[in-house]
Amino acid sequence: MRPAHCAGILPALTAAAILTLTGCGASISSDGADSQVPAASAPAATSTAPAASTSPTAEGVRATSSTPPAEGLATFTFPDGRLSFQYPKGWHAELFEASASPFVGTATVSDPTGPAEITIYTGEIADVVAGPGDRTVLETDPVPGLIGHSVPTPHSSFFVDRHDGVSNYRMGLTAGLPVSPDGEVQNGLIMLGNRVLTADVVFTGQPFADDDAAKDWYWGPEGRALKAVLMSFSYR
Repeated sequence: MRPAHCAGILPALTAAAILTLTGCGASISSDGADSQVPAASAPAATSTAPAASTSPTAEGVRATSSTPPAEGLATFTFPDGRLSFQYPKGWHAELFEASASPFVGTATVSDPTGPAEITIYTGEIADVVAGPGDRTVLETDPVPGLIGHSVPTPHSSFFVDRHDGVSNYRMGLTAGLPVSPDGEVQNGLIMLGNRVLTADVVFTGQPFADDDAAKDWYWGPEGRALKAVLMSFSYR
């Protein structure tokens, strides 16, 4: 079901952000064993206000959510209690908090039976990484839970950048459409309050022979499962 050519590397944006920091980070993980919210080293929010601060444990801090996750899903909430996403139970989610003030953290979520992984960076420190200008969009959809919280509306996108004859397939959240209506490539950061957000599916090497093979993968079990995670992001 899963192509052997996908494997994990951190996006340049995440690496650049973390390398700007000094001090020790903390790593918290969860396997999504129940419908509680796996958080990091600070509280998740309830439907009215953030809960009191709780020290992390080896299993991660757990807190209730005002919206129960769908059957078969677990919810991961970042330390601010506002940003969250859902992922299948049985998958593995982990947060590395590089800095508490200003907050800088990178989460990973992956299927333990396959090589695919999503890396999510959120924090008050980031670098802009520009990309090539020849882009073909294979699929893009607005993320319902982020509508009204960021302008332009974040999208879950699958596209390919071509440069010097090399095709670079990319899948993740984009700030608005991957290509503007006038044909310009979009490489902006997603802004949520005073923090930025990036979320990227990790590929290595040349994962697809051509666009048709990429589309077949995207509409297959692995592509659909990863898209569902990206489409589940919400902010409150």
